[in-house]
Amino acid sequence: MNWRAVISLCVVAAWVVACSGGSTQDSTGTSPGGAGGSSTGAALAMADVQKIIAQGVAEAQARNTKATIAVVDRVGNVLAVYRMGDPVIPQAVIASALDATGHSPIHAGLEGIRLPIPAVAALATLHIDDQAAIAKAVTGAYLSSEGNGFSSRTASQIIESHFNPGETGQPAGPLFGVQFSQLACSDFISAYNNVGPAAGPHRSPLGLSADPGGFPLYANGTVVGGVGAVADGVYGLSDDTSGNVNIDEAIAYAATYGFAAPLEVRADRITVNGRTLPFSAVDFGDLAVNPASAPAFSTLTNATGHVIPVTGYTDNTVHPGTAFGQPASGVRADAGVDFPNLDAFVFVDNTNTLRYPARTGTDGPAALTRAEVLQVLRSALAVANAARGQIRQPLGSSARVTISVVDTAGTNLGMVRSRDAPLFGADVSLQKARSAAFVSSATAAAYLAALPAATYLTTDAAGAHTQSVVLGSYVTAARAFIGDATAFADGTIAYSDRAIGGLSRPFYPDGIDSSLFGPFSKPQGQWSPFSVGLQLDLSVSAILQHVLYVASDGALADVTPGCTGVSLPASLIAIHVNTDLRLGNGLQIFAGSVPIYRGGVLVGAVGVSGDGTDQDDMVAILGLGNASLALHGSITNAPPARRADTLAPQGARLKYVECPQAPFLNSDTENACAGL
Repeated sequence: MNWRAVISLCVVAAWVVACSGGSTQDSTGTSPGGAGGSSTGAALAMADVQKIIAQGVAEAQARNTKATIAVVDRVGNVLAVYRMGDPVIPQAVIASALDATGHSPIHAGLEGIRLPIPAVAALATLHIDDQAAIAKAVTGAYLSSEGNGFSSRTASQIIESHFNPGETGQPAGPLFGVQFSQLACSDFISAYNNVGPAAGPHRSPLGLSADPGGFPLYANGTVVGGVGAVADGVYGLSDDTSGNVNIDEAIAYAATYGFAAPLEVRADRITVNGRTLPFSAVDFGDLAVNPASAPAFSTLTNATGHVIPVTGYTDNTVHPGTAFGQPASGVRADAGVDFPNLDAFVFVDNTNTLRYPARTGTDGPAALTRAEVLQVLRSALAVANAARGQIRQPLGSSARVTISVVDTAGTNLGMVRSRDAPLFGADVSLQKARSAAFVSSATAAAYLAALPAATYLTTDAAGAHTQSVVLGSYVTAARAFIGDATAFADGTIAYSDRAIGGLSRPFYPDGIDSSLFGPFSKPQGQWSPFSVGLQLDLSVSAILQHVLYVASDGALADVTPGCTGVSLPASLIAIHVNTDLRLGNGLQIFAGSVPIYRGGVLVGAVGVSGDGTDQDDMVAILGLGNASLALHGSITNAPPARRADTLAPQGARLKYVECPQAPFLNSDTENACAGL
């Protein structure tokens, strides 16, 4: 029997000891799920990180190519980045597609950034392959949990203009826009990125990745990290239908041997809207070499490659990971005081101090009280615990989410998460809450008009090229589109994130292919997941500044907390002109948030993320509704007459929320959101 047959049997049968690469992981997927990482103590040891890298290197060598491989733990600590070959050579380009000349046909957003450019002295030593590998690894770790194993290929399917990609006449992906989260400019995560393991969650240099080659890593059924590989020189999407093996994916998949996602929770065992999600186009039997026979990390020579330092992320050594759910990871179980009997988890800093306990709002006499914030968090978490999870196995699991509450200034008034919620939902839930509060306010238009222009950067043999977009132009377009000359300046309409997303799609209404596009979106021909419109343009200058900081090994300054208000002139030296954190970690444009009102006055918003978008919507609006009942109506959902679903721009009504039918595990209740 050849080794391919042996590995195929390992995947199908329960050859745990023979195929797991040790006692840390059942690669067959037969191991039971753990306890949300809260008590298992599972973590990557330094030897595990070395083994993962060595397995990826062996596959790259067998395919006669060189790769950059990154390994992270579950909260994004970068444990090592290994670059094969000459450390100054690797080139990578950000592009959703390449034309006949090898360039992106779209010149907007992040499209067309190619580094290094040997012919241009200022660009000859700048690299982004390491950042791309880190982003892929973070994506595998952050999108996954004990109930779902998602890869960067999975991410590609759920963020594009159609779901599935290429199926015309279909709405956009359910997590459309999630790629622009976990950003370095986020005030939620930017302060907790140290060289060497520390409390997370940590940033990703390019947000979440949709380029195949990023996978989660598991031990004893729990996520312990992620691995990402870059070898083909393109940081793009998974739209290739040629049938060819994606080399990045093959290398990263080989690296997971012994730490692979359990089969029963992989994305290809989970359906959304009747469609099975993808996980990997390769399996162990498709690899060029048996990863179990990969030479030990200690045998790799300088001619093969090096563990490299990446400014702001890691040094040139291999580190062990942190155990998720323990204080050192930055996520631990609640002490039971604020969230008794709710199986809650909270975020803590390096001293095990709560980062975001419930607090009173900062925005005036009508501000949310601490008691109100705490009740919204408790009520929303109770809804999630009772709700049926959409993107989890086994069937019948509870929804697992993170919940955030903000005031009208965007101040984070409190956060809580379910056991085993995917980590990406933490930053995203805060984005969602802030987005609803911001767009529903009477000052959104003035805020956007006062921001500096967004800067796009492209690079080629002639050097670096920039162009700019005036952010106030999106308000002008939206007012014309809606037919309201005072929109976003009078606060009369309550916008949920689902409604904001409806105005942000490249086809309007979503799912109807035509030349009409949402006013917050780029038009077709300029739109891609790297060039979406207002969402990216608010943060693109900050993203670019961080990318250049990392690529220049710190020669250029890093971003400071706050994703908006960064001016990036032709000198590429950022000027942060705005300290307002109303959108401190960026805008989000997929469903899961609603604004909060007191007597018809906007006082904040609640955001939810981590499960299906319909579940996120329900947890937000029903959680707020239940809190309102418990608080005798001191705060409420938006008055129905003011909600965005009263608008029908261009003849198509916006949606406010969309709740699932019969959503609860132990109840046959239907239409749970009716009357809210």
